[in-house]
Amino acid sequence: MTKTRTLLLLAIVAVGVMTALAQKEYKSGIVFPEPAVVTPGKTDHEPPSDAVVLFDGKDLSKWKGGEKWEIKDGYAVVKGGDITTKDSFGDYQLHIEFATPEVVKGSGQGRGNSGVFLANRYEVQVLDSFDNKTYFDGQCGSLYKQTPPMVNACRKPGEWQSYDILFTAPRFDEGAKDVKVLKPGYVTVIHNGVCVQNHFELLGNTNYDKPPAYEKHPLKQPIRLQNHGDLVKYRNIWIREIKPLEGKKPQ
Repeated sequence: MTKTRTLLLLAIVAVGVMTALAQKEYKSGIVFPEPAVVTPGKTDHEPPSDAVVLFDGKDLSKWKGGEKWEIKDGYAVVKGGDITTKDSFGDYQLHIEFATPEVVKGSGQGRGNSGVFLANRYEVQVLDSFDNKTYFDGQCGSLYKQTPPMVNACRKPGEWQSYDILFTAPRFDEGAKDVKVLKPGYVTVIHNGVCVQNHFELLGNTNYDKPPAYEKHPLKQPIRLQNHGDLVKYRNIWIREIKPLEGKKPQ
């Protein structure tokens, strides 16, 4: 290496060091509380340490109407009406597993039909959509009558499937006489590990017989599982209420 080239390389290194020394670390000045430690479940099915278990395969004591459903082999079979949680929840992460009947009967909406109602009124459809045609905003993974799933991620009838749902409840102007939405609700759905709804903005209640529209309701509402006349199974239901950390901004 020539002396000139050596000096050139040394000059480049020196400029790099000086530039690095001149740079300052960006700091927002916001003081955040320390994030709480949460121990994840050993598998994707098991609840993390801060979750509330709504059904562990033994009983439905945390649900109104749960005594009507049949419990066996660690799962509950839909029978005798809808069930709703005794507790109410606001913004949350919900894990729920389901299986449509292995013996296929019916078609379209008459095949493995049930539903997960967030805030007791916004339905994430449960349906056997494996090789079963129906209207797209009513198939499995849809926000009923509002939007289809982005993809069909259904497993075969009788096989266990999972929903991991992120729900942000809508906010209303409590002082307004009419329904005034300050912030709409949002839903993200992961179906069998596949994102089928990505932060979808709810248009209101998921009605069968009329357009979606919001009704004013408290922030915290129960979760409802639907009886639509099919022997759908449920297991491993747990929930985590979620709240962003709020930092203290500088004066």
